[in-house]
Amino acid sequence: MVLKIFRWSPGADERLDEFPITVREQMTVLDALVDAQRRRDQTLAFRYACRVGMCGSCGMVVNGRERWACRTVLRSLRTEVVTVRPLYHFPLIRDLVVDMAPFREKMRDVEASFVPGAAVPDFAPIAGDGRERRRIDAAIECIGCGLCLSACTMVAQDPGFPGPAALNRAFTLQQDTRDAAHAARAVTLSASALTRCHAQANCTEVCPMGISPTDSILTLRRRSLRSLFGAHEWSG
Repeated sequence: MVLKIFRWSPGADERLDEFPITVREQMTVLDALVDAQRRRDQTLAFRYACRVGMCGSCGMVVNGRERWACRTVLRSLRTEVVTVRPLYHFPLIRDLVVDMAPFREKMRDVEASFVPGAAVPDFAPIAGDGRERRRIDAAIECIGCGLCLSACTMVAQDPGFPGPAALNRAFTLQQDTRDAAHAARAVTLSASALTRCHAQANCTEVCPMGISPTDSILTLRRRSLRSLFGAHEWSG
């Protein structure tokens, strides 16, 4: 098998370097990258940490699709040539390493952080099987890997679009009765962020955690419209 890896560093041109790989049983793309770095080119740059699908730091584009390198078994790709490139829509640092700052900035743009109320109780239990928790259960496992932003065509067309992860996070906060920023956040969301999503569901397709940011965005959009006509509250 041949691994074709995107290479770039400041002051150099983009290129694809080829690395022959002897595939072992259950060998992942990350295993192959580590092997290529250790045995063939120690300057090859990529990011990883846990190696078991918990941190999301090894997100990259493998054969044209956003994936976690540590969870992508080479033989499952059913091809003799595997092309690896960095995530789209993020500034490049070197080779497969991107700057994740835009991910944080987009969260800030839609005020996607918890704002406690003035009178916060010592404990604010939300039952695991309660209605409030069930409404957000499918949306709370985002670990910030950035795959959804890379796959989003709207992020590609409009740098000001907050993107799937930020809007998914905003959805969970708008459902949280403990959060005190529902009204302010609703104004930010209604400004244009929600209407710019084309609901192509590329984000949902690539999410390794099984989250559907598309569903979260469409729910926010419906509630925004109801709120416009005074028929529904954002937190409902």
